[in-house]
Amino acid sequence: MLIAVPKETKPGEKRVALVPDIISKLTKAGLEVVIESQAGVKAEYSDQQFIDAGAKIKNSEVLSGSDVILSVQPLTVNQIKSLKKGAITISFLSPTTASDSIEACVNAGVTAISLEMVPRISRAQSMDALTSQALCAGYKAALVGAELSPKFFPLLMTAAGTVTPAKVVVLGAGVAGLQSIATAKRLGAVVSAYDVRPASADEVRSMGAKFINLELEALEGAGGYAREMTPERANKQRELLAPYIAAADVLITTAAVPGRTAPILVTSQMVSQMAPGSVVVDLAAESGGNVEGSVAGEIVTNSSGVKIWGGKDVPSQLAFHASMLFSRNVVNLLLLMTNTIDGKPTGLIELNFSDEIIDAATLTHNGQKRERGK
Repeated sequence: MLIAVPKETKPGEKRVALVPDIISKLTKAGLEVVIESQAGVKAEYSDQQFIDAGAKIKNSEVLSGSDVILSVQPLTVNQIKSLKKGAITISFLSPTTASDSIEACVNAGVTAISLEMVPRISRAQSMDALTSQALCAGYKAALVGAELSPKFFPLLMTAAGTVTPAKVVVLGAGVAGLQSIATAKRLGAVVSAYDVRPASADEVRSMGAKFINLELEALEGAGGYAREMTPERANKQRELLAPYIAAADVLITTAAVPGRTAPILVTSQMVSQMAPGSVVVDLAAESGGNVEGSVAGEIVTNSSGVKIWGGKDVPSQLAFHASMLFSRNVVNLLLLMTNTIDGKPTGLIELNFSDEIIDAATLTHNGQKRERGK
């Protein structure tokens, strides 16, 4: 079967769905791989590297005739129309934000597999692209905060006197938040963090940070995400967080749930209480923002002199390693669907909907939208 990787078409997307180092896993499974020329160049992977790894390079369109298409962003409607009936697409494909692409897959008889819908279970950890890309975003967030801040992150003892360490506050202790904490700690900052799930306190402390306990009700939700809070709960949380944020040199917010508008955690009034020169890094800016006034892809300086950095295409800013991690996730998912007989690969892909991972992640099949378990 033919596995194709096209160039990404979304502006700002630098990642590539497959990297050379992982291609041998597919060829050993009896699968053929074709890469559109220059598909990996923005992530620092050359055509020659793909060729050396056993893939073929095509200068023209690679979609028609391919059995499985791997991409980071959803294929466009026109790209989907060019696919043969029965083809499989694997990409980020949010049911709430990519409705046009999903409908096009239904009309074209294409099977659409969404990486957002891979269940958060132990067996699927190696296929969880949301987690691997959140790790990249969290790392970048701490670096952005350090770069924009006019203060050193670490404690410095100098002949001219002592430089006190920067104070960093992280809101959200999921994968991105924990990676932000770990990176800020490595840079020498004093880090505190808050999450609506008290169970995350031990993880925060394990990173060497202080957990901010507001003594509010827990909001544990399904799939490792937090439940949506009531307006009253949100107002109380903001009131209790305000003094911690006012004292921070750098604030990093990471609370985002795929397919939903990000919750407003920090108001403009709260930001205005921060000292001039302080920095806010809002990783959720593309989905509405955790911070009032943040703009995706821009740095906004408010009237108090606080810089607000709105994240946009953040994993793409680390395209080399983000692509590497994404590629491993996708290949692990693809190999789950690869047939074997007596332990030997057949080079065929089979969708086994009795497998809960495939069942949960498949949005369309045989010209219909699927519901889990059907």
